[in-house]
Amino acid sequence: MRVHPTAVVESGAQIGKNVEIGPYVYVGPNVTIGDNCRIRHNCHIEGHATLGANNLLHPNVVLGTAPQDLKYHGQDTGLIIGEDNVFREFVTVNTGTVTGNGLTRIGNRNYLMICSHVGHDCVLEDDVILVNGVLLGGHCHIESGAKLMGGAALNPFVTVGKQAYVGGLSRIVHDVPPFMIVEGNPARVRGVNEIGLQRAGYQQEGIEGLWDAYKAIYRMRQLNRSRMYAKLENDANTSPETLYLVEFLRRSQEGPHGRYLESKRKH
Repeated sequence: MRVHPTAVVESGAQIGKNVEIGPYVYVGPNVTIGDNCRIRHNCHIEGHATLGANNLLHPNVVLGTAPQDLKYHGQDTGLIIGEDNVFREFVTVNTGTVTGNGLTRIGNRNYLMICSHVGHDCVLEDDVILVNGVLLGGHCHIESGAKLMGGAALNPFVTVGKQAYVGGLSRIVHDVPPFMIVEGNPARVRGVNEIGLQRAGYQQEGIEGLWDAYKAIYRMRQLNRSRMYAKLENDANTSPETLYLVEFLRRSQEGPHGRYLESKRKH
């Protein structure tokens, strides 16, 4: 372990093997840092924050600070971060709240670019990219492989489906369907994230099935989409990707504002 003389590591902090802590870093007493993490200068980690192995924090990252929620009054809530994540300059991540699940969670191999913010009680699964200036309101859920471009802002309780692509500067107030491209203000589904799916190793047959579903659901502008969902679900040739898309869309309808997590909200 290498700790710069100007760093402050409070008594009680648990530091793994081969950790590098740079100049003017602060590590609070309830923080756990896994093996092989690299924490560059001026980072600040406090609260009940746990970092897994092999995380890289660029300068001025702030993790584990109190949620920006007026209902929060100092309760013990936490932040759990997995392995192999990259936090670029000025990324901020808050802990959870008791009105959520008490935890903010970040999985593995995520890349959070400059000035992106992860609000309280958010969940990022694996292989997510947040480009510069992406803002996640509280209680958002970002599924694996989703890519959010610069300046996109998410309303609290929004879910972004896996392998979705959110265009830059988009205002997202409804759930973003998996495998789709969504962008604009108001944001709309523009097509299938074909290039992203190809890069992620999805088969062309499944991608073509998603294009068929996109045309049926979004271009026909049916007032009752439930009939189309049932038709796709009952078709023996429907791909697993399309079935997951339909399942996701059905869940979103349960929320009062097109946000599934709103139906689970604790008032």
